[in-house]
Amino acid sequence: MLRRTKIVATLGPASSDSKVLERMIDAGVDVVRMNFSHGTVEEHVKRAELVRSLARAAGRTVAILADLQGPKIRIGKFEQGKVTLVPGQTFILDAECKLGNEERVGLDYKELPNDVSKGAILLLDDGRIVLEVEKVKGAEIYTRVITGGTLSNNKGINRRGGGLTAPALTEKDVEDLKTAVTLKADYLAVSFPRSGQDMRAARELLHEAGGKSLLVAKIERAEAIDALPEILDESDAIMVARGDLAVEMGDAVVPALQKRMIKLARARNRLVITATQMMESMVSNPVPTRAEVSDVANAVLDGTDAVMLSAETAVGQYPVETVETMSRVCIEAEKQMEIHLDRDFMDQVFTRIDQSIAMAALFTAYHLKAKAIGALTQSGSTALWMSRMNSGVPIYGLTPVVETRRKMALFSGVHPIRFNPPSHDREETLRAAEDELLRRGAVREGDLIVLTIGEAVGLAGHTNTLKVVRVGEYRMTQSLLQSSGKARRRKAQ
Repeated sequence: MLRRTKIVATLGPASSDSKVLERMIDAGVDVVRMNFSHGTVEEHVKRAELVRSLARAAGRTVAILADLQGPKIRIGKFEQGKVTLVPGQTFILDAECKLGNEERVGLDYKELPNDVSKGAILLLDDGRIVLEVEKVKGAEIYTRVITGGTLSNNKGINRRGGGLTAPALTEKDVEDLKTAVTLKADYLAVSFPRSGQDMRAARELLHEAGGKSLLVAKIERAEAIDALPEILDESDAIMVARGDLAVEMGDAVVPALQKRMIKLARARNRLVITATQMMESMVSNPVPTRAEVSDVANAVLDGTDAVMLSAETAVGQYPVETVETMSRVCIEAEKQMEIHLDRDFMDQVFTRIDQSIAMAALFTAYHLKAKAIGALTQSGSTALWMSRMNSGVPIYGLTPVVETRRKMALFSGVHPIRFNPPSHDREETLRAAEDELLRRGAVREGDLIVLTIGEAVGLAGHTNTLKVVRVGEYRMTQSLLQSSGKARRRKAQ
């Protein structure tokens, strides 16, 4: 069974060795995430080259996702590296402090005193430490420890309910964006966007740098939930980044938010990646917990395009095994997915010819029980539209454009194929596409397939034709015609 749901794996020390990475690609990685919070420009470029080299050798299409760090909303460092906070004690967050102690600590984010007031709840170290603001005096924030524990250097800060004003793009992000353009990243993830304007600014910077990456908005802030429709409008994909989101919004609300985000994104023809601790226990264990298996399966059943691994493949002891496990869980979950294509089409309005052809292909393939859909595409748009609904029929995105193939690596249910049209003749190109699917073992002689193509072969945005084909029927017809012609000539002689 072909897997519909794509797997994103984060690169790091555990997965930078060529042999390990080769095994991860063989195990089913579709997209590699390069975390720009760590590493040098040279390391990122070298890893990107290695990924593409190994993918070509394996005959796979693997996309690259460059993930910008975003604003560092963190405390500073301690004299002794860490302190222990006791519930009830006073603890000061001091923007001017150099090295912290039991009483106070510095801030990497110097604007924090301007963002909080009495009564605000600050959550440090992913919510493990909880502080309530009692007063703000200049650069100092006086807090009362609600939940104590050990606090070490450079831990992150969140505010319950959101409200921190740090910009989504820092100076470091702007430079890293240029690095992403240099290595021709297929996707660019923007951390902590609060509005559609944040994503518009990222796209403008990307275009100014000459980049063509698709933009992923990481939904991590409380403000991003309220602005979700406009963020979706300005993005190509979203990431359900459940870590910071759970800290700001409360962990109990995240499952419902996940479902809502996936549903809304698919309705707007946007891609969705579900991330954070999906198989966290496999950082140090060869098998996941049953809860993790259910978590991945539920994300699949929700309709996510991809599930993402972070520490599991970046620093974990079992990166290959984790990918293999996630792939297996996705496939089993997909077997249980109910298909409601007729219902999904209700109240849908299509205003573009190419989008209408894409939807007609899904409808036709589903009702004729076709074995495959072949979308001949330049930009990947036809395949993207097809991927927004589940017909239960595998979609093959056939294109000569390498960048399009890599982008389609994230589309659920779409399998990118390198295909060079033999000519500008539509019928000849369709027959070649049929032969390519047959050669790859995607279909067999006698199978019914649905093909889509543009009348202007080789031009983006011109898909206007749908054809239902019985594999091998053309060759059989030609053979019969040739035999009949020979018989007539013999009879005439």
